[in-house]
Amino acid sequence: MFNDTQAFSGFSVNDITAAKTFYADVLGLNVEQNLEMQGILTLHIAGGCNIVIYPKPTHTPASFTILNFPVPDVAAAVQQLKAKGVKFESYDWPGFKTDDDNIFRGGGPLIAWFTDPAGNILSVIQQ
Repeated sequence: MFNDTQAFSGFSVNDITAAKTFYADVLGLNVEQNLEMQGILTLHIAGGCNIVIYPKPTHTPASFTILNFPVPDVAAAVQQLKAKGVKFESYDWPGFKTDDDNIFRGGGPLIAWFTDPAGNILSVIQQ
């Protein structure tokens, strides 16, 4: 039924202006805003994928990772984002701990998590 449909993902934020600044200026993504449709943002991601960000006054941040950004060097990406003011998450759970650089090195690809201004969880993950 949907085999030939070009699906896309979307998520909400509580402040569309802050989201636009973060995704365009901090992360450097190609962001388009439709002012005729409540300021909805479209992130144009490599590979022809689009992600929609929409304003929602009753927004609750996702409790899971909504976007993963594959990068060749997680440590370098973390440092670059920290230099732009991005704060990374720290985890210290049994069997699951990020290091002093906020990177999880406990098996599988290296990964570090951060949030957008609305509190949605994103990651940089080693390719």
